[in-house]
Order: sequence, then structure tokens, then C-alpha cells
Amino acid sequence: MNTQQIRIDWWENHRKKYNIGLIISGIAAFFLYLVVGSFLIKDFEVTIFTTLFQGIGYLIMMGIANVFYCLGFLADKLFNKRNDDKFRKRLFNFGYWFSFGLPFLIPITIIVSYFMGYYVT
Repeated sequence: MNTQQIRIDWWENHRKKYNIGLIISGIAAFFLYLVVGSFLIKDFEVTIFTTLFQGIGYLIMMGIANVFYCLGFLADKLFNKRNDDKFRKRLFNFGYWFSFGLPFLIPITIIVSYFMGYYVT
């Protein structure tokens, strides 16, 4: 088996873990958004419509994240000249945790905005 096929197979075998991480982080970030929003925003409300809208939006973002996931293979091909598995694992973990953390930017933004507005006179 050539190195190109080894790379392709490795990245495709890890795509499921990546997508499960995206699902978990999306759900966790949405629940955090609900908690933070209900405590910090005066007229905060979530309806079935807004939940469905945000869910569809998140599915679209997961699709875009999977396009960017392919950049992991490209970076592996361009920068991992020795076909080092350690390099590949570190690259995957960086992208995984970066993607896992992105959905939490919304509740974090709410918290920061609240405290910036709360302490500003």
C-alpha cells in the first residue's frame, strides 16, 4: 500500500470520531447557550422554530467543518514528508479540539457581553 492510500485511509477512519465530537459539542454548547441566555438575557426565549433553525444551521456548519477536515489530509500530505503517525495524530487532535471548541464561542460571547455591559457605566 502506498503512502497516499495510507493517509487517505487514516483520515477517513478518523472522520467518524470527528463528527461525533461535533455533534456532542454542538448539543453541549446549545444547552450552555440555553442556561446562560436564560440567566443573563432579560427577554430570552427559545421556541421550536428557533431551535430547528439553529439545528439546521449547525448541520450546515458541520458540513463546512467536514470540508475543512479534508485540509487535514492536505496538510498531512504537504508537511508530513516522513509519513510520521505522531505528526498525523497531533494534527488531527489540534483540528478536533479546535472544532470542538468553536460552538462554545456563542455562549462565551453572551457571558463576555453581559459582563462588559454590566460593568461599563
